[in-house]
Amino acid sequence: MTPPPSSKIRWWTRVDNEFSENCYVLAWPELQQCIVVDPGLQVLEIVALLRAESLEPAMILNTHGHADHIGGNSVIRDTWPSAEIAIGQGDACMLVSAELNLSAGFGLPVTSPPADRQLRHGDVVRVAGWEFEVRDAPGHSPGHVVYVCRQTTPHFVLAGDVLFQAGVGRTDFPGGSFDQLKESIRSQLYTLPDDTAVYSGHGAPTTIGHERRTNPFVRGAE
Repeated sequence: MTPPPSSKIRWWTRVDNEFSENCYVLAWPELQQCIVVDPGLQVLEIVALLRAESLEPAMILNTHGHADHIGGNSVIRDTWPSAEIAIGQGDACMLVSAELNLSAGFGLPVTSPPADRQLRHGDVVRVAGWEFEVRDAPGHSPGHVVYVCRQTTPHFVLAGDVLFQAGVGRTDFPGGSFDQLKESIRSQLYTLPDDTAVYSGHGAPTTIGHERRTNPFVRGAE
């Protein structure tokens, strides 16, 4: 189980067996509303968790529009119709197109309801007691965003497929660019405090300082 950045919050991680994608469910102890981050294709397990914990998703936060990160949007919205869907404006078109979100190419076409909120760099998302700063971080996808939270000690960032433990996101998909990804990591992630916890779309958590010093693909500014 992925450890949360603070013992003060309720935190669950569910890993999709198909693509090893991390879905996160975050809630404050005193609230029954929660947020769901990047619900993947095995969404029924996420729905079962929410029901078992008597949680109601107020928002689905998508870091980007690839199918393994938005595959559960429809089921969660159908189950909780009031749950809003938020995504970076540059990837919003992927929600409703199996070709753009790459699922058609795998023979498993997936779509999502359209975004209720199309987010821009510098926006602040306030929902279910949470507050996230939105930062544009293109490179893996054109409209990829990351979500920075400063309500815990240490702070944490939901990094999607930009930065991993000892890795970075792929840039060989349509709209990908390694140069953009490198700039996003250095300007939007490596500028955060060293102890900031990084929760990525795949793999184990890490910290900004560790990756700045040791990441084999993108180190701190040279």
